[in-house]
Amino acid sequence: MNNSYLTPSQLKAKRKNFSILATLIVLIVITFVISMNTGVIKLTPMEVLRTLFGQGDAQQQLILYEFRLPRIVIAVLVGMGLAISGAILQGISKNALADPGILGINAGAGLAVMLYVSFFPTTKAAPVYLLPILAFVGAGLTAVLIYSLSYRRHEGITPMRLILTGVAVAAGISSAMIVLTLRLSPENYQFVAIWLAGSIWGSNWRFVLSLLPWLVILLPFVYSKSRVLNVLNLGELTAVGLGASIEKERRWLLAAAVGLAGASVSVSGGIGFVGLVAPHLARQLVGAKHQFLLPTAALLGGFLVLMADTIGRSILEPSEIPAGIVVAVLGAPYFLYLLARLKE
Repeated sequence: MNNSYLTPSQLKAKRKNFSILATLIVLIVITFVISMNTGVIKLTPMEVLRTLFGQGDAQQQLILYEFRLPRIVIAVLVGMGLAISGAILQGISKNALADPGILGINAGAGLAVMLYVSFFPTTKAAPVYLLPILAFVGAGLTAVLIYSLSYRRHEGITPMRLILTGVAVAAGISSAMIVLTLRLSPENYQFVAIWLAGSIWGSNWRFVLSLLPWLVILLPFVYSKSRVLNVLNLGELTAVGLGASIEKERRWLLAAAVGLAGASVSVSGGIGFVGLVAPHLARQLVGAKHQFLLPTAALLGGFLVLMADTIGRSILEPSEIPAGIVVAVLGAPYFLYLLARLKE
């Protein structure tokens, strides 16, 4: 919208939203620098900068470019993917508690990856670029199952039925995953245990390249549907009156949410609550319009996962706490807070 057509209050709100986005970018950069210096071998901020500009020694370049930088990039990308997936699910279901983890989409993606890993002698046998596709298939089948069980011919899909069905399906998939662990070798069992805890296990550039195309394609697509999400939030009758094809748009957006969650889970494991917390915080910061909510949620998600991974790597050096556990410690109280608010 042209700024000349905006009222002073709208201009003020727009400037505020841009300042929030800029602040989040600065926070990610600061956390990025701190994360670069997190590990057994320390790199000072000046050594990080010198290495980034090609002035570091061989050891510094190895640590930075082969170990820490890919993991940091993956953490940010995963956070963005999960946050946007959660924002989509909350938008199309009109349910404040919708999240790819709670709905069982993450569990479906995890089951597909786990089935694949269980039939190979080592985790290295799994082609890196195939993992997001497998996770997408698993998440997609799970989403179709949840959608089918939630749909009623004359009612469509109600938010509460969608959530309850998702929770039930997620519980069933989790049970199946526990049974599958019985046939895993010790090596693969250790990998699956770490994966389920939400560790950023895909920490080299191949995993970055396997995840990046999904986000490059799906994030712009979702942003192009910002107005559709705004209309869906007005209610079905209003959306139909404004000419929106509700079921068609829901299917496309659900497919995008599944793709983002599946690809993210394939390289990060079971990190929960990001898709729940980031969109909520974004809504409080910039409001409900998805033109600002989506990029704010993406930056918050990236910041949250990067911060969690950095804390997990530094708090018990040289051991690590998976990022998923750190996020759960932060996200579970917020989830309980949301439940308490919904009861009021």
